Amino acid sequence: MTLATPDPAPTASGLALSGSPPVRGQIATTACMETLQVGYLHAVAAAAGCSLAQPFPDHGIDWHVSHSAPGHAVDDEVTIKVQLKATYQLAPDPPGPTFAFTLDNDHLVKLARSPVSVHKILVVMIVPRSQEDWLRAGHDRLSLRHCCYWINLAGHAVTGRRRTTVRIPTSRIFDDRALCEIMTRVGAGGRP
Repeated sequence: MTLATPDPAPTASGLALSGSPPVRGQIATTACMETLQVGYLHAVAAAAGCSLAQPFPDHGIDWHVSHSAPGHAVDDEVTIKVQLKATYQLAPDPPGPTFAFTLDNDHLVKLARSPVSVHKILVVMIVPRSQEDWLRAGHDRLSLRHCCYWINLAGHAVTGRRRTTVRIPTSRIFDDRALCEIMTRVGAGGRP
């Protein structure tokens, strides 16, 4: 038995799309970057066994992430606040122990406040410049590119007039294990 393969669908110009990139929507790249990093956060939270809540209005904090575990000393469920940022201006796997990321001072003030009753972290995603390179799917995985890194900025000083550059450690990759470790520290009464 022979299976027929349909011809590629013609475009408005009448040419087939075989091998050409898909026609992407008209949403701004920065809005698409926000959506991508939310997907990354959802995947990490799911793998870590955490729940997510989105505050409305957000007041400079994008997500609340909660983790329930019997070993938490502070409460049976602990929560952290997460601010997401994304950039395509950095290459993947930044060299050295840190990379520079610039924040508006208003955002930094909110993230740097100390002491707090609910800890906050900044999660920065480095994405490829081209949306064509953001993800790859196969039969055994969905890969998002490139990576998210996290930092607790509590106590960080504002040094710029309108914006301040902070250093993000390259060792702090934000994945499910990192999130579980953050929650364990917070659940023991410590900082992220």
